[in-house]
Amino acid sequence: MDWGSPEFVIAIIALSYGGWIVNNWIRAKHGYELEDEWGGKSSKAEPNEQRKIELLSNENAELVGKIDRLQERLQVLERIATDPAKRTADEIEALREKN
Repeated sequence: MDWGSPEFVIAIIALSYGGWIVNNWIRAKHGYELEDEWGGKSSKAEPNEQRKIELLSNENAELVGKIDRLQERLQVLERIATDPAKRTADEIEALREKN
């Protein structure tokens, strides 16, 4: 094998491109930004990306609030289900007397 032959140079170039393709495939598979031929990053940033993040954050906060309220209600229902009937009846009567 001649180290200066055109086939060797082509093989080196092919291996380099093959490595670059495999690298980008792995990066894309795991959600990282891709690299271009010169090492720069290419991202698919959308102009509304910040707005989407803000909307999702607001929705997340609302859902957390709902979950908290549901947990409080579940605790009350568990207490009603597990407490003796006499104590529950007394608490209901006490609430009626307040109004």
